[in-house]
Amino acid sequence: MDANDKVNVLLVDDQPGKLLSYEVMLGDLGENLIKAASAKEALEHLLKTDVAVILVDVCMPELDGFELAKMIREHPRFQRIAIIFISAIHVSETDYLRGYNAGAVDYVPVPVVPEVLRAKVKVFAELYRKTRQLERLNRELESRVSERTAALEASTARLLQSEQGRSLALAAGDMGSWDYDCEAGAWTWDEGQRRIFGVDPSFAPTFDSIRNAIHPDDAEKLIADFAGVSESNSSLRAELRVIRPNGEVRWCAGAAVATFDAAGKMRRVSGVITDITDRKYAESRQALLAREVDHRARNALAIVQAIIRLARADTMEGYVKAVEGRIRALAQTHELLSQSRWQGADVLRLVAEEVEPYRASGAAKIKIEGPSVLVSPETAQTVALTLHELATNAAKYGALSSKAGELDIRWTCEEGWLTLDWRERGGPRIEHPTATGFGMKIIHANFSSASKGRVEFDWRPDGLSCTMVVSCGAVAAAHRTDAGRQPEIAAQPALAFGKRLLLVEDEALIGILLRDLLVDWGFEPTEPFFRLEDAVAAAKCGHYDGAILDMNLNGQPVYPLAELLASQSVPFIFLTGYSQHAVDDRFAAYPILQKPVAPESLEAILRGVSQRSKAVA
Repeated sequence: MDANDKVNVLLVDDQPGKLLSYEVMLGDLGENLIKAASAKEALEHLLKTDVAVILVDVCMPELDGFELAKMIREHPRFQRIAIIFISAIHVSETDYLRGYNAGAVDYVPVPVVPEVLRAKVKVFAELYRKTRQLERLNRELESRVSERTAALEASTARLLQSEQGRSLALAAGDMGSWDYDCEAGAWTWDEGQRRIFGVDPSFAPTFDSIRNAIHPDDAEKLIADFAGVSESNSSLRAELRVIRPNGEVRWCAGAAVATFDAAGKMRRVSGVITDITDRKYAESRQALLAREVDHRARNALAIVQAIIRLARADTMEGYVKAVEGRIRALAQTHELLSQSRWQGADVLRLVAEEVEPYRASGAAKIKIEGPSVLVSPETAQTVALTLHELATNAAKYGALSSKAGELDIRWTCEEGWLTLDWRERGGPRIEHPTATGFGMKIIHANFSSASKGRVEFDWRPDGLSCTMVVSCGAVAAAHRTDAGRQPEIAAQPALAFGKRLLLVEDEALIGILLRDLLVDWGFEPTEPFFRLEDAVAAAKCGHYDGAILDMNLNGQPVYPLAELLASQSVPFIFLTGYSQHAVDDRFAAYPILQKPVAPESLEAILRGVSQRSKAVA
């Protein structure tokens, strides 16, 4: 690569070691790599140097990657620079949307795959280089067509040789050029132009053949715009779709300049065209993602709003517990759907995670049996909320309220329909309810449409029996195993928590809620620590009988504090909004609770009732 063709790639990270690793990964590209250890230093480089691509670490002190990207995009000079975020934390669809809104064009998760990073940077560097070449060619083109007709005719031979070289360069960059002699009515296309239109050298361009090759929705507008070209308005820019002879549609961006003689008559029109199909598809995917995220967020908020407004309880404590449980059931379902990129959720995991808190309490014998099968997101939500209401009712009045109680859950999936049987035995004697509670209203609402399925209840004195039949829905993939059962959970070393607890949580409201719960249970928690360094200092100076640790504190993993507590033999519990599998393997023996936290699961671990690792809230 010629030194003049190299582009500048700006690497921004506050950790020197990571900057060095990016430099090693990208060294083979042959571009100019510029390193910046802070957002301020990055802005200084931008003011002095033209940059094609910026790699930005999301989590940086003082000014994070989102804020830096926003500042860059607000400056008119930097609005076209490609910004790629590098994130060492779990990336959700909301994070993607926030990044795109801040001006990013892509995300790269840590650990970084060198080949992937090189490929992404190479694409945007090439796009920048080609754009720069196109701008240069446009300037050259405008300069040429502005010359008088006599000068053009005198230098025809010299320009022909130059045009051949330029044609090859344009073709290599998915670009092409054309020329139309108004007086002779003759078109001239170079190799790149023919390649974009998908035609061979024998193709003879005419007004009719060109119009037939352009999408009908774009052709009329292009003709109207061309009719408006005049001596005072001699340039034209447009985006259009080209239909190749094989039916393939390509998006293109074109620019043209007309030349007029002394009498104001149009003599020649010259232009360039660029294939932008990949960019258009990327824009379409981004728009689709934004709409999908907006839909799911609004739908989830609407469900939560309905739960809050419609829930009923005799006491405030009962109301809070009811609302928390239903929201937690939604969160569990959302986690399973997120892991499959919203293709579906596994019924086996839905059932196992809903009854897990009751297994930990040891109150009843629970048996589950059925195939591992994916159901659609809509069906997963119906099943999850129904199971939660059944489990809550059983814990209050049925089999799960008695040590002698037994619960048997079985399901099958045949011909697109899931049949799930819930059977309770050995609990207190029950009677058919005389009134319909909110939980029963939720269940019947979920099965309000016959197309969704049906639910049947049998209020036997020795225990409730319920059968739900629900459509599996359209899923991208489904799999079954023979007699799937709940996975065994590995036992962890016994944890003995005392009263004095170190509480670490960077979300203020969650910290307040946790502290109030711990005080109500008779523990003596600290005020919530929001920053890692403050929590580490407290652990070094004070004596604690246990700790509750938010896994991510303002972008910093809590592992340094966890290592310190482990060296002091202080037991602790991880709280996380990410998947439970995101915890470092070094701490696999410690309990993990997912947010929103189930209070009964947290209390059970603190009191030593459950000795299971990776409890799921």
